[in-house]
Formats: sequence, structure tokens, C-alpha cells
Amino acid sequence: MLELINFYLIPGLVLGAVYALAAAGISLVYGVMRFANFAHGDLMTWGAYMALLAVGVFGVSPWVALVFAVAATVPLAWGVDRAFYAPLRRSAPAVLLISSFAVALMLRAVVYFVWGPTPETYARGFTPPFIIEGIRIQQRHVIILAGAVACALALHLLLTRTRAGRAMRAMADDPDLARVTGVPVSGVILLTWAVAAALAAVGGVFLAVDTELTPLLGFNILLAAFAAAILGGIGRPWGAMFGGLILGLAEEFSSYPVFGGGPLLDPSYKTAVAFFVLILVLLFRPQGLFKGMG
Repeated sequence: MLELINFYLIPGLVLGAVYALAAAGISLVYGVMRFANFAHGDLMTWGAYMALLAVGVFGVSPWVALVFAVAATVPLAWGVDRAFYAPLRRSAPAVLLISSFAVALMLRAVVYFVWGPTPETYARGFTPPFIIEGIRIQQRHVIILAGAVACALALHLLLTRTRAGRAMRAMADDPDLARVTGVPVSGVILLTWAVAAALAAVGGVFLAVDTELTPLLGFNILLAAFAAAILGGIGRPWGAMFGGLILGLAEEFSSYPVFGGGPLLDPSYKTAVAFFVLILVLLFRPQGLFKGMG
């Protein structure tokens, strides 16, 4: 049982927390603006490298550098929207989707040009894990899980307890009716990008802290993030977070030795679980667990 908790449950929750943050941002943008932003993974990468810059320049911990990462990623998202997405807002969704591919490639090229392809890490010394009744959990995992919960609660409060959040929900439910009733569309779009970019930056830093920084950091989990968003119901941020947790746990438990000594699925194939889940959802429940938008 301890092996199951230490080597599968806890890593699955941590991975699921990163997927949840990424999927919530994707789902939020889709809900308000009705397009799939394939540059979201590269916004995560950008946030992670901005934190690396803060760590190197100011000598702070990556947790403190989170503030700098968010502050550098939100204006980037606004600039990308103003330069590339806003002129195409009335175009077909496929046009916006393709433009997001182009934005992703441009952002990735900038990261390659400035930092190169060599993997980087946030300089950190060894920190002993917490050990409680045989359960071992790394300190960074505690912070990641606590941070993901804090982000989820903040997003919930924003969407349910604030006037701006209600305007975002109105845009997501019926954009035409929202415009007619006087919802400030441009302001809602700016806020949506700010929240999605902040979630991307936080998720990118969390993923980099737990693994390493590469220019493909966010792109490598993009499919899983989309699968989580679709699983939870595209356009439903809370559902996307729940889908991220399910997917993270499914990936880790897929290599658990259920039938004997060998893993159920070779760990090198864990990423295929996202494909499998995505196909199953699209076949049997395309609206997702929480009935996302069509």
C-alpha cells in the first residue's frame, strides 16, 4: 500500500495538478472566445523560462519567481491576442486555430534563440522529504499541490463571486446575448487572457520545478491538457481541472504492476494514455463529463 501511495498516487496527483492548471486555461479561452489555443503550451514554457530569468538575476527561489513569471506572461498573452488573434476574431474557428499554431512556433523559436536547446534546472539543493507513517512526499510536491488548490479556489471565486467572473460566464454561455445585454466584451477578453496566461505560467513553473526546463516543456503536455479539457467538458474550467486530475492519476497508475511483477504498461508509453482517454471520450461522451460546449 505504501508503495502504491509513494510511487503512484502522489506522483499522479502532482502530474494531475499540472494538467489541471493547463486544461483550465485552455478551457477558459475556448469557453469565452470559442477557439482552441494551441499556443497555450508555449505560454507555459515562456512562464517557466521567465521564472528561470528571475532566479538567475535576482537570486530568488522559483516559488518567489512565480510572481515574475505571471507578470511576464500576462502581457505577452495580451500582445499576442492584439497582434494575431483580434484581427481574426470574426474568421472561422479553423483560422484562429491555425494562427495559434503559428504563434506557438514563434514563441518556441524565441525560447530556442535566447536559451538554446540544452535542458535547464532551477538551482536547488537537496531538501529531505516529509515522512509520515511511511508516506514520503517531497516538499516541492506539497507546494505544487497546495498551489494548484489555491489556483482552483481563486478561479472558482473569480467566476462565481465577482461581477467580472459573471460576465465571463455569460460570454461562455451565450456570447450574442451577453453582447446585447451590455457585457463589455473587450474587457472580458482581456481578463480571460490574463487568467489563462497566469494559469499557464504557474503550471509551467510547477512542471519545470518537478522535472526540467526545455523549449518543449509545455508542448510535451499539450495533448494531455487538451484531453483533460475535453474529458471534463470543453469550456468548463472546473471540469477541465477534474479531468486533469483523472488523467494524471490514470497515467501514473497505468504502470502499476497489477498482474504480477511487471508494470501494466511500460512507463515509456504512459503518454499514450492521453491518446486513449481522448479517443474514448470523443467516441462515447464527446460533450465531456460535465457537458461542455459543442
